[in-house]
Amino acid sequence: MLEGNLVSRISVRGFAVASATAVTTVGAVVGVAAGSEQGTTEPVEATAADATLLADIPAGPQAQVQTASLTQQADAQSAAADVTAKKSAEEAARKQAAKDAAQKKDAAEAAKKKAAAEKAAKERADKKDEVASRSAPRADAGKFAVKGSYSVAEVQAMARQIVGADQFQCFSNIVDHESSWNYQADNASSDAFGLVQALPGSKMSSAGADWQTNPATQIKWGLGYMNDRYGSPCGAWSFWQANNWY
Repeated sequence: MLEGNLVSRISVRGFAVASATAVTTVGAVVGVAAGSEQGTTEPVEATAADATLLADIPAGPQAQVQTASLTQQADAQSAAADVTAKKSAEEAARKQAAKDAAQKKDAAEAAKKKAAAEKAAKERADKKDEVASRSAPRADAGKFAVKGSYSVAEVQAMARQIVGADQFQCFSNIVDHESSWNYQADNASSDAFGLVQALPGSKMSSAGADWQTNPATQIKWGLGYMNDRYGSPCGAWSFWQANNWY
């Protein structure tokens, strides 16, 4: 845009110079015509068109004033064009800066949300691992000696070794209500069997074929059931308290 204005300025100034040159030339022609009338034998004829042309072209100081006016107009137009171009450039820069700032803000918010989601996922995973670690069997049911019968104290001792310390009391509360620690408790009306009253009792075969006679096998199965269904024995006990079953 500035280059176009510069060309316009030069063109206007060129026109002014051309006008001044034309005036000078016309002056010379007029001088020649005057000289011819005074001392030249050859007549000089002025046509009507020539007279009109000479009348239209300003001469002397008038030509200089017109040239200066045209130059001033060109300078004013050029200055106005410069101001307009500067304003346009500033507005474009402002819009680009606002766009860049918005993009940076969006990127920062997206990164913040991603970090929060990753943190929450990690916390859930850590909590799940912690619960699983606490609830996992601490001893293999097969490590206990097989006997023909077991006392309540012996069964409870097995449970303490298999169930985590922080989950044992919840496990014990459920067993107290379900079977009073009788590993041979058999509910004739529902086929529920054993310490944790598995329904039916044959479900406990997944923990061992000796599920009917070995309390350790029943404890192992009951712990797995509570972990899978309620997250832990304490989760199972909370449900039991609200519903009187689990």
